Amino acid sequence: MAEKLPKRLIDLYNVYIHGGMSRRDFMEGIGKFAVGGLTTAAILKGLMPNYALGQQVRPDDARLRTEYMTVPSPDGNGEIRGYFARPAGATGDLPGILVVHENRGLNPHIEDIARRIALADFMAFAPDGLTSVGGYPGDDERGGELFRMVDGARMTEDFVAAALWLKNRPDSTGRIGVTGFCYGGGISNTLAVRLGEDLAAAAPFYGGAPADPAEVMRIRAAVLVHHGETDARLVQAWPAYDAALTAAGVTHEGYVYPGAGHGFNNDATPQRYNEEASRLAMERTIAWFNRYVRG
Repeated sequence: MAEKLPKRLIDLYNVYIHGGMSRRDFMEGIGKFAVGGLTTAAILKGLMPNYALGQQVRPDDARLRTEYMTVPSPDGNGEIRGYFARPAGATGDLPGILVVHENRGLNPHIEDIARRIALADFMAFAPDGLTSVGGYPGDDERGGELFRMVDGARMTEDFVAAALWLKNRPDSTGRIGVTGFCYGGGISNTLAVRLGEDLAAAAPFYGGAPADPAEVMRIRAAVLVHHGETDARLVQAWPAYDAALTAAGVTHEGYVYPGAGHGFNNDATPQRYNEEASRLAMERTIAWFNRYVRG
C-alpha cells in the first residue's frame, strides 16, 4: 500500500498489537475506514508487518556468521533461545550487543536488526522471550497472544541471563550494551538498573522508564533514549526520566524525533516507519555503542 493511512488507523493498530483490544474489535475499527476503493483487507495488509520489505541484511549474508543458540536461565524459564550474529572475518574478541524484541517475540525484523549491528563489528544476540511457549510462531498476532501467556518476571530473568551469557562468552571483550524496541526498550532500561557495572550502555527505543525513580540511582551504563514525537505517553514521561538520570549522575542523552510515532524504527511496518528518524536514531545508537561499549 503506497498511500499513508490516517493516523487514527495507525493508533488503532498500536492499541491492538499491544493487547489493548480483541481482534474482532480491531477488525470492526478498521472497517469503519473502508470507503471507496479502500477495503478492509487492503487496510489490514497495509498495517501488518511485511518482513521481506523491511529486510536490509539477508540471513545468508556471507559477511556474517549466524546461528541459533540456547542459554541457561535458571532464575527465569529454564532456558532462552536466541539468534546470534558475528562478523565472519572477526579474529579477536568483540564487544556484544543484546537486541530485545517488541511484545511479539523474535520475529524476522529483530533478527535483521541483530545482523545490522553485527555488520558494525559487534557480536549481537537477540533472545526470544517466547522460548518457554514454543518460540516466535511465525506471525506477530499469534506472537502477541503467546507473549501474554509468559510470566513477565520470569521473562525479565531470561533477558538478564542472556545478557550475562553474552558478556561472559570466551570471544567477548567483556563489555556489552543493549538496545530494544517498545517492550524491548523497557527491558533495556530494566537491564541498565539490574546489571549495574556489568552493562556499559543502553539504547532504548520508545521504551518505558524504570517504574521507581529510585532505581535509576543503580544505573552505571551510558543511556541513549529515542522517542517519536507523536508517541504522547512516552514523550510526556521522558522529562522525569531525564531528570532522574541527571540526578543520578548517569551519562545520557535523549532525542524526540519530529513527526515520528511509536514504532518509527520498524521498517517492516511501513505505515509506522519514519525513514529519516530511523536512520538518525540507528546512526546515533551505533556511535553510542562504539563510544561506550567498544571504547
